[in-house]
Order: sequence, then C-alpha cells, then structure tokens
Amino acid sequence: MAIDLDAIRRKLNNLQTQTGRQDSLWKPEPGKNQVRIVPYQFNKDNPFIEMYFHYDLGKKNYLSPVTYGDPDPVDEFAQKLRATGKSDDFNLAKKLTPKMRVYAPVLVRGKESEGVKLWGFGKQVYTELLGFIADPDYGDITDVQAGRDISVEFTPAEGVGNYPKTAIRVKPNQTAATEDKNIADKIVNGQKDIYEIFKKNSYDNLKAVLGEWLDPDSNLEAEQAPVATSTATGVKSTESIETAFDDLFNE
Repeated sequence: MAIDLDAIRRKLNNLQTQTGRQDSLWKPEPGKNQVRIVPYQFNKDNPFIEMYFHYDLGKKNYLSPVTYGDPDPVDEFAQKLRATGKSDDFNLAKKLTPKMRVYAPVLVRGKESEGVKLWGFGKQVYTELLGFIADPDYGDITDVQAGRDISVEFTPAEGVGNYPKTAIRVKPNQTAATEDKNIADKIVNGQKDIYEIFKKNSYDNLKAVLGEWLDPDSNLEAEQAPVATSTATGVKSTESIETAFDDLFNE
C-alpha cells in the first residue's frame, strides 16, 4: 500500500502551524515577569486586539465571527435561548455566548531577541491597562520612546475550583522600548498578524459545529425530536431548545 503523501503534507503543515502559533503567543511564567507593550504593526492606532471565542465547543475553541463584525450562528442561538425565559435555556445560552479575550503585542524583557509576542489576557487586566493609559500621570505606556514597562505577576491555579491570577503593575520610569536597531526593526516590521494565528470561521462551519455539539449522535438534516438529551452538554434539551434551533436555522 503506497503512503498517502497528501495526508503527510497536511500533517506537516498542521504541526508547523501549531509551532508558529506557540512561538508567536506569550503566556507569563509563574512568578514575576516584565514586558513592554508596543504599537501593533497592523493597527498603529490601537495596540489592543479584542477577540471573542467559543471555548470548549466540542472539545475545541473557535474564534467567533463577532470578532470581525460578522454574524455568529452560535451567538444567535444563545440569544434565542435567552428569550425563552427558562433557566435551563439561560444556562446553555451563557455557555454558548462568545467570551472576550484581548491580545497586545509585547517585548518580553530578557527575551527581546525573540521579537514581538502576542500576550492574551482577560477583561480585568484589560480594564486595568486602559485605566493606566487614561490616567494623565501615565499616558501612553505603549510609546516606543517614552513608554513604561509592566510587571506581570502570575499565580497558577491551586486546588479544585480555583483560578489562576494575574496581577500587573506599571513601572514609574519612562524608558525606550529598545536601543537595539535589530529589535526596533522587529517591532516595526516583524510582528505576526493575529488573524494568521487564529483563523476566521464561516457561518456555515460554526452552525454545523453547534448542531453536532448539541447532539453529536443526530443528523442535523433529519427531523428533530421534541425532547432529547445532549451528551455533549450534559443538559437535558427542552422542547424550547429544539424549537429555537429549528426556528432560527429553518431546519
């Protein structure tokens, strides 16, 4: 039996893409870290990139089209469920609503030679960073010549039910992001476009993912039963959930 070269090429491409993503993203190590947010090469007016994700949808994460202003079938379905006023529907809608995560380009102190990374964080850290920038005593902390470094202290989750914690502190001194011309060139011309890391999803693709997640054993083209149990969600589907899906997508 001849080896499937196309399959090998696809696997190689997938592995290379995963490696590229890991190299382009930065996560703080446990303890204290120091970074410098720099202007985003692909939008110099704003270094913060707001993105919305569906987490753990069929054991995968998906970028929501809401991120770039397009309709999202999963979000539409969540809104339909909320409108029923039923607690089971509301809980499912909450899980399906896309969650915001913000990314910003940073130089990691001590690893500047690796170039600009993209640091992802949640709403709390985002709010704190915007607060510093809005404060006239701090101003534009991302300025390449007169910005400020940020101390990031990361505490991993310990024990069941606990969450990791990220605390930030903006340094008081204004400094240049770098004095190295090679690193300066990486800031200006060497950044990774975040949409090369997180691929856009089509409406139809997410619709199919949603249907399979709600009931992986059913055929979405077949007639829906009035009551069913979703093995994906662990939630007993009510008639309103089935009706909401049917009404929204004309199934």
